[in-house]
Amino acid sequence: MVAETALDQFALNGVIWVPTFRPSHKSVELLGFEHRLEMVKQAIAHHPAFWVSDIEQQRQGNSYALTTLLDLAPLYPNPDWHWIIGLDAFQSLPRWYRSATVAAQCTWLVAPRNDQNSSTICQQVADYFIDQKISFHWHLLTMPQVEISSSLIRDYWHKGRSLRYLVPDSVRHYLTTQLPGSP
Repeated sequence: MVAETALDQFALNGVIWVPTFRPSHKSVELLGFEHRLEMVKQAIAHHPAFWVSDIEQQRQGNSYALTTLLDLAPLYPNPDWHWIIGLDAFQSLPRWYRSATVAAQCTWLVAPRNDQNSSTICQQVADYFIDQKISFHWHLLTMPQVEISSSLIRDYWHKGRSLRYLVPDSVRHYLTTQLPGSP
């Protein structure tokens, strides 16, 4: 829903989905990259403006936003990058590896949260970079508030709860047929 909203509101040419190979900031053990890549492929298979990239698999190792942007640059000359991101992740942007470089290369499209003052939080992040004389652009997406997160989905899956309506049916099917016995 977030990607579709950004695509529509900002007339983007498309959305590139880039699963991380090994998130440097996650302490939670994730499914293997090949499974996460396949689930993204399944989830976006029928959307003509969504593409998936396996560029992270080619590099392996820890995933950093800056490295991903540098790896994608030769594939997309003269890009006007828009980074679609949830408010919680956006709020952590100042702590990212070489955040100033990453921040200046993108327009940030932020999915709001119900329980927080999203505009105020976004402006605080922007002020952090602007104070450092870094060009910084962001927009808050106008969209329905849906409190579904990857953490919620992982929690439901580990507890054996139904994922119906939380993930696309193709992803739910993949989890139950390709990873039987999990969690």
